[in-house]
Amino acid sequence: MDRGTERDTPAGPGAGHGPVTEATEPGRVPLAVVVVDREGLVSHWSTGARRLFGVPKDEAIGRAALDLLPVSGALPEDQDTTTAYQADDGPGPGLEASLDGGLSYPAAGRARLSAPGSERVDVLWWAYPLVGPGPERLLVLAAGADGLRSGDTGEGAFQRIAPGFAPHTDFPGAGDLARRLPEILPSMSVGESARIVAQVLELGYPVLEFSQNDRVPVTPDWGVARRAERKARRERAARALAAGEPVPRELRDEGEDLEYAAVRERLEFLNEVSGRIGTSLDLSRTIIEVSRAVVPRFTDVAGTYLREQVVAGEGFPEGVPDTTTMWHRVAVEHTDEPGRWDDVVPVGEAMPFPAHTPFFQCMTTGEPVLVPRISEALGHAIAAQFEKRDIRPLITGRSMLVVPLKARQVVLGFMILLRHPERPVFNDMDRVTGAELAARAGLVLDNARMYTYQENVAETLQDSMLPHIPPRMAGCDIATRYLPGTLLGRIGGDWFDAVKLPGGRTAFVVGDVMGHGLNSAAMMGQLRTAVQTMAGLDLPPAQLLRNLDDLAQRLGDSYLATCLYAVYDPIASELHLANAGHIPPVLVRADDGRSELLDLPTGAPIGVGGVPFEAVRLRVEPGDRLVMCTDGLVEVRGEDIGAGLATLCESAAHPAASMDDACDTIIRALAVTFSKAGRGGRKDDVALLMARLNGIEPDDVAEWRLALDPAEVGRARAAVREQLHDWDLARLAAPAELMVSELVTNAVRHSRARPVELRLVRGDTLLCEVDDDDHELPTLLGTGPLDDAGRGLRIVSTLSREWGTSRTKTGKTVWFELTLPRR
Repeated sequence: MDRGTERDTPAGPGAGHGPVTEATEPGRVPLAVVVVDREGLVSHWSTGARRLFGVPKDEAIGRAALDLLPVSGALPEDQDTTTAYQADDGPGPGLEASLDGGLSYPAAGRARLSAPGSERVDVLWWAYPLVGPGPERLLVLAAGADGLRSGDTGEGAFQRIAPGFAPHTDFPGAGDLARRLPEILPSMSVGESARIVAQVLELGYPVLEFSQNDRVPVTPDWGVARRAERKARRERAARALAAGEPVPRELRDEGEDLEYAAVRERLEFLNEVSGRIGTSLDLSRTIIEVSRAVVPRFTDVAGTYLREQVVAGEGFPEGVPDTTTMWHRVAVEHTDEPGRWDDVVPVGEAMPFPAHTPFFQCMTTGEPVLVPRISEALGHAIAAQFEKRDIRPLITGRSMLVVPLKARQVVLGFMILLRHPERPVFNDMDRVTGAELAARAGLVLDNARMYTYQENVAETLQDSMLPHIPPRMAGCDIATRYLPGTLLGRIGGDWFDAVKLPGGRTAFVVGDVMGHGLNSAAMMGQLRTAVQTMAGLDLPPAQLLRNLDDLAQRLGDSYLATCLYAVYDPIASELHLANAGHIPPVLVRADDGRSELLDLPTGAPIGVGGVPFEAVRLRVEPGDRLVMCTDGLVEVRGEDIGAGLATLCESAAHPAASMDDACDTIIRALAVTFSKAGRGGRKDDVALLMARLNGIEPDDVAEWRLALDPAEVGRARAAVREQLHDWDLARLAAPAELMVSELVTNAVRHSRARPVELRLVRGDTLLCEVDDDDHELPTLLGTGPLDDAGRGLRIVSTLSREWGTSRTKTGKTVWFELTLPRR
């Protein structure tokens, strides 16, 4: 049925008194909209009502509704009042004019009307009680059914008709009714009504059309007292039996049919709910779907509580919850006025529940708990959990059903369902329906919980394997990005790294293990650890890849990966690179902004075996940028990788305010390129590392060559002290002299032939290196009061920010760093 606006049109030929039939546009059924006040008088009579019932508006307003409408059974019966219309089976029951204490639930029916001089008309009607401070107490919607008979003349033609209402009315207080749309249309939530009203206010005039597929919350003739008609039907059935004739089906008792219809209605409701929940594996979205599925059709208020560990995406011990179990309120859906529940029961609050509450009984037994009416005592007991917030006005007098959300015999949470006092209380059939609803919702929530848990585990594994690189290292600034390929593949084999090397150098690594998932991530972790270890040995790039390839073959046949390894020397302004089947890096020149793909010997992937690796040296200038990435950034299946590499070069050359902005620019540019090509979203992981090669100025480097003479130790101390004064670092002179004295003394003592080399480098820290031709690395030893050896490294370890040793081609290097004082 169309939910649209009514527009006044001139009355047609049938505008006189009596029912009027009109041709109906296919798919659109005009509605008669009538509002009845608390005195039982018509306060609004729409154009559709005039057309359907043939009564002009000025004659209908102020008249008793029971004289004009065929709402038999919608109100308490009064034998002193009769209706102006008659049904097929004779006079219908009279209805009292006062609506106080009348209909408290939606009702519907069908009547065949007749009036003098007019043909009989089939009318479908729906009656909705209105609750609020205004005088309006009943909304009646009606539609002529004759125009619906083409194509389907059976009862199903009427069962599928659902009423609609448009807030385009002209009676006093229409604005208040528009703001109470959930009370007019029970199938509308508070959120939906707020959106509609906001749109109406924004447009400036109350004309709005919207579509919504919902079932009427009552089956026609349900709950309608038709005692006179039933009596006549039984009498006719009795006469047929007395005459020995078969009783026609339409004269049989309807009790069995109504029970069957009730069961069918519940099953249809559960099927609809099942189709509306579980549309994704996102836990938050699933929670909202479950809450909105039951409001307002099954309940007026739905509060959803989940275990603390479920919300956090963590596992929890099996067993029955207890009074210490924390429950998070994750959703509250209701049909009350907006904001009424927000302050008293805010979403996100966590709380335990004591043993005397029905909530504790539900979560410990795993069975629904039905409270027909919340008494004052029970309301007070529940309200005690909310400290200074008085929840009693919201719950006292309402019917409550608490249903457990469980899966695989484990209680994940529960739902608190409340009905308004004027609505029928929950019954045993509702208890069964709620239990089945909760069982289905529990499975959906458990699937989302397990997916969230696995996703958190995968992300934790990925984060633990990816390094946390500082934004600044010796002579360079670094920015990185890692993007998972798909929502179902949060982890993969892509990685990046930056390793501190002796001499103020930095090694940059980007690699890509073949495949996705946990196996690839575990393989990536092994290879990354191996690269870090071999980089610490200061192996040349080609030799490092050679050793990594040998390791991959020893680990197994499935170990295949590409790798790009580059060593940056900020003092020599040089890059030393080697490639193992990886896409080439991009170098952006600082002087003219030109970008280029570096032409490197490609080599074979790691794990192939038997293939040599070559390295190249490249001169760079301060401010140049090196961009290294995995193929997931530039390659999409079915698209030429050349297009992605060209976009990478172009986007890398764009100026940016920061390194992070430069990385984001590259990622956005590649995403746009593949989107325009119609290749959809990215499916592979992406690892991106960008380094701005700032270099170290010659004035920030001081070097000395020391003879193998113990007297050179004093010369070294004096040289360091003088240099630090020249650099305005006099505060570091004392600790630096002491540590230099210890390292130079050891070097002179153990060196064989080559002079000892001493170097100071001023960068982000003060770096001191002592180099000799002895290949044996010193180790930190425990020292006692009487030990003569081992105290030198203990002093270095205590006073320095960081220290270390490494082998070189000609011997070893021992170094330490001091933190520069703030300026």
